Amino acid sequence: MSGTQAWGFTDDRGTELGAARVPRRVVAYVRAGAALCDLGVTPVAVYGSGHDGEALDPAKEGGLTAAAVTYLGPGRVLDEGLLRELRPDVIVDVTYDGKSSYALDEAVAERLGVPLVALSVGSELSLPAILDRFGALAVGLGASPVDGTAAEGSPADLRAAEDELRAVAARTGLGVLALSGAGPDQVHLARPLAWPELARLAELGVRLVDPGPGPGANWLTGDWDRAAELRPDLVLFDSRAHATAPDGALPGVRFTPWNPETPPSPAAYARFFRAVAGALAG
Repeated sequence: MSGTQAWGFTDDRGTELGAARVPRRVVAYVRAGAALCDLGVTPVAVYGSGHDGEALDPAKEGGLTAAAVTYLGPGRVLDEGLLRELRPDVIVDVTYDGKSSYALDEAVAERLGVPLVALSVGSELSLPAILDRFGALAVGLGASPVDGTAAEGSPADLRAAEDELRAVAARTGLGVLALSGAGPDQVHLARPLAWPELARLAELGVRLVDPGPGPGANWLTGDWDRAAELRPDLVLFDSRAHATAPDGALPGVRFTPWNPETPPSPAAYARFFRAVAGALAG
């Protein structure tokens, strides 16, 4: 794709974006940036969310560190002068509500005169649809279209990982609970259908444990005793830096890491599904 041709893309807010040429200098929210990196578009820099600190969270880095991508810190306190010095052609964020960008104030992009793409990662889209959208954006930014081979990180490789997980889930039938630790006395229990990747696990035959009725659209907040009462066989624990590891909280239960902000790329989800299959198989 020539960098001199006009560029256009409609994001998941329904915003039609355009530029005189294909954007080459991409700045992105870390989750979006890690996905684009997997898909063949290396950002010049990434920024974090309100959960993030001054250093890039190892759970979120994907291939960004290996690609020497600069981390700018949390998006809501981003140094606009520094961002302007980077001369971005486009900013890529995510949206959970289909209305606004998640990690960067849209006014920042407006002041810089840079188009802001926001792609949905919320439950209104299935995981395959989310992956398709990120793939389409990557191609629109100059990445090569997938060639249909089963190379590592390809859609075919993802399908193979899903097949592996489906077979293991059918054989074991173990109950799986996803959670995010919030200290020694509190834990957030994930509602499976509120998370596209958890909903996909269910479609692949994984028996997910629902935390039950109560407040919270994405999480039910309780204590660790509440988690124990659900009697999970396997726990997917939030591995992000701000979450508390469930060390010793649920004796006799298997654990495997889960990043609720896994980069929306076939490569990242193939790794995640294979990790879940391995944990189920014991």
